[in-house]
Amino acid sequence: MSTFQCQHCGRSFNVPQATLDKYPSWQPKTCLRCRSPSGSSAGTGPSGRKTGSAPKRLPAVTARGGAAEATLTLQEVLATYTDGPTTGVFTDGAAHPNPGAGGWGAVYVVEDEIIAQEYGADPQTTNNRMELTALIAGYRLVPPGRPAVMMTDSQLCVDTINTWAAGWEKNGWKRKRGEIKNLDLVQLLYQLSRAHPQIELRWIKSHNGYRWNEYADALATAYRRAVP
Repeated sequence: MSTFQCQHCGRSFNVPQATLDKYPSWQPKTCLRCRSPSGSSAGTGPSGRKTGSAPKRLPAVTARGGAAEATLTLQEVLATYTDGPTTGVFTDGAAHPNPGAGGWGAVYVVEDEIIAQEYGADPQTTNNRMELTALIAGYRLVPPGRPAVMMTDSQLCVDTINTWAAGWEKNGWKRKRGEIKNLDLVQLLYQLSRAHPQIELRWIKSHNGYRWNEYADALATAYRRAVP
């Protein structure tokens, strides 16, 4: 474990040696708090990707069959949850109503350290499009050739890529029963999965109290906390 001083807030913070060994050219300059979008200003991870400032919260809304979506900020998630896998790529997407305004988020962590993250929103979309968009972003966060586990709470997305897409491709991207919805995103995601066979796509239960799963949810719903 090595200690560094945050160039933004001045606090000391630790980085596991295993993480530094995996990224030998990385010199951490900001602590986890300042690298998170909910910090007072933007920072960067070892990938050089920027993290934006987090929006404020709005009242809770319901989606996904009526279940209340979390309204915690990123810092509140980190302070509340500690369980679950500490390494991997966690993604989530949401829309309310469905279809309606939506958002997506993806975070890549190694031993509880944020390596890179992305999030965004769409004023008119669907929950499934946001889930697919989050996974596409997640694949792009992982350095080429590096093994990783990609986690999503969308069983539909997992089945689409792991089970059905190969057959659809062989059939000219057609299926026997109806159209393939969100074909543009499905094709791109499948292409990325084929290009990165070392990344395992895996389903994870939503709102299960796992820190980085909840964090991805907070990224995906960040647009709801924005002040116009």
